[in-house]
Amino acid sequence: MAKNEVKYYGTGRRKSSVARVYVSAGKGNITVNGRDVDEYMPYATLVQNLKQPLTILGAEGRFDVSCNVCGGGFTGQAEAIRLGLARALLEAGEDRKALKVAGMLTRNARSKERKKYGLKGARRAPQFSKR
Repeated sequence: MAKNEVKYYGTGRRKSSVARVYVSAGKGNITVNGRDVDEYMPYATLVQNLKQPLTILGAEGRFDVSCNVCGGGFTGQAEAIRLGLARALLEAGEDRKALKVAGMLTRNARSKERKKYGLKGARRAPQFSKR
């Protein structure tokens, strides 16, 4: 890696996952936590999902992507990487309108609801007994 290489940064979050994504000019390599994306993610659909911003812009072979992700499961991590990647590509000067129309820049705010006291979960109540 060259010393004067420019890296663009984007943060993505989904459920309890946080991804720090770095984008630089390259040949299209994607690494997640120091491992190849195909080796890290168990399903091809998740890999396809996190590559969506690159696919939309037609930039699959132009950028190298390196990301550190922690928390949550594979789906949450893949979607966190997708948001971080879209934000990093914006910093790199890519087309905002194309990403915005495709919904790549919107953070999915849904997360797990907290457990309430007196209940078995967030909403599940104990079984009612009349007698």
